[in-house]
Amino acid sequence: MSPFLAEVIGTAFIITLGDGVVANVVLNNSKGNQGGWIVITMGWAMAVFIGVYCAGQYSGAHLNPAVTVALAVKGDFSWALVPAYIAAQLLGAMLGALIVWLCYKKQFDATSDVAGKLGVFCTIPAIRNTGYNFLTELLATFVFVLAILFITKPATGIGSLDALPVAFVVLAIGLSLGGPTGYAINPARDLGPRLMHALLPISGKGSSDWSYAWVPIAGPLLGGIAAALIFTFI
Repeated sequence: MSPFLAEVIGTAFIITLGDGVVANVVLNNSKGNQGGWIVITMGWAMAVFIGVYCAGQYSGAHLNPAVTVALAVKGDFSWALVPAYIAAQLLGAMLGALIVWLCYKKQFDATSDVAGKLGVFCTIPAIRNTGYNFLTELLATFVFVLAILFITKPATGIGSLDALPVAFVVLAIGLSLGGPTGYAINPARDLGPRLMHALLPISGKGSSDWSYAWVPIAGPLLGGIAAALIFTFI
């Protein structure tokens, strides 16, 4: 399998199962409705485990532009490959969001909560304060990427054997730092599904909240870069 296809498939697994667990908890007439934050964080952790495990041996399982850019900054990944990896991650995220919408189409139709529908696809801050939301995403991603660099040292990507510890990191961040913004910690994870929210014919969907969309893109990218720089000098 090519690295590009592996990044598409791995990211699609993450979003299908990650956005899927949010849909299960948030949308009306779903078996998991009102399952709570623990269910969501566990679902996202397992989603990352599966995505990383499947893609690790083929692409290094970046599955996240913040990871790709951080590895390039650190000198462990070619800058020439960065655009292709990010494109694959974005495509995979859009594919995963499409699958979730198809599976939960009737639940979307039965739900009137506009914010809940958007929250299936992308992050929404609990308290909207752009500066603090940005800082939270930056710091959460800094912790995420720094932990990954320690876990995978001295590798140049995340291998399949690293899938479980990386999933535990995602679980820990969701439980500990996920409350303020919903912990995007991955620009593709937020932007790809947000694009699908805008494009898909979701009944009563409302705005895709583009005024906030830069926060879960810029925050994670800068957090990943900061982690790479700090790790290099440790």
